[in-house]
Amino acid sequence: MASTCVQMSGFLLSCFGWIGIIIATATSEWVVTCRFDITTCKKMDELGTRGLWEDCVLSTDLYHCRSLTDILLLPAYIQTSRALMISASILGLPAILLVMMSLPCINLGSEPQSIKHKRSVLGGVLVLLVAFGGIISTVWFPIGVHRDSGLMTFGYSLYTGWVGSALCLFGGSMVSCCSGDSLQYDEDRYYYAKQGEDTTASTNHAKSAQV
Repeated sequence: MASTCVQMSGFLLSCFGWIGIIIATATSEWVVTCRFDITTCKKMDELGTRGLWEDCVLSTDLYHCRSLTDILLLPAYIQTSRALMISASILGLPAILLVMMSLPCINLGSEPQSIKHKRSVLGGVLVLLVAFGGIISTVWFPIGVHRDSGLMTFGYSLYTGWVGSALCLFGGSMVSCCSGDSLQYDEDRYYYAKQGEDTTASTNHAKSAQV
């Protein structure tokens, strides 16, 4: 029962974390950049937001965005963050499906329990890879922006990426490490326990015969 609750909790955390990763990938307000205070930057039209896909300039009466389409001219941290976040978003789909199909309440025909256990571990490992991709991207990106143009504060997209990565990290760990013992392990444990009982019984019988 405890293993089922842990596995279900890990599945829910992984789902919410994957959704957070997708939202962070699709939105562009990762960081807010400014070399001065907010009021000065707005008057000088230097208050901006930067994400994976576009740079925007914010002011009192202007909101202009420029798409980052020149892939070869982009800094390495933007290209790497894009690749990792896209990979994490795509990899999350098979990971969530594997974890879902390994839940105790879902049975695929008459498959053995050991197959479900292996599927659960594989899904948990994939969720952990999603988490690592999100963590690397959401940590490296603000560092790169700070070196380029000065970082004033973090945007909601970056917070969403952090929360999603953390949820995937906890959910993947719970699914892969706490999904219970495989059927093969249970069978081996039963076999050796049975052997021990047979050996004890034979020894007692032999002692009785000698008496």
